[in-house]
Amino acid sequence: MSETNSMQQLTDEVSTKPAQSLQECVDANIACYFANLGDTRASNVYEMVLAEVEVPLLRRVLKYTKGNQSKAAIVLGLSRGTLRKKLKIYGMEGRIKEVIQ
Repeated sequence: MSETNSMQQLTDEVSTKPAQSLQECVDANIACYFANLGDTRASNVYEMVLAEVEVPLLRRVLKYTKGNQSKAAIVLGLSRGTLRKKLKIYGMEGRIKEVIQ
């Protein structure tokens, strides 16, 4: 499958015109998170949000690059070593074929 076909497959999976920007979606969801906390004290919100965003980002980029970690690192603007470290942190290392399906 060519890179053009890969991109077409990704755009077919989602609406080509999002209802909100990514920033608006994140803002709305963080507001909802805090609203639902009630009396519970929030902690490690920064790490939680990064993990929630990074995992689907890594999946989508790996799917876009057909599992090619070198290409994925370039797309993400990371070194290949940093990408591999993140894949390990999120339990995705060694499961690329499973992750991109």
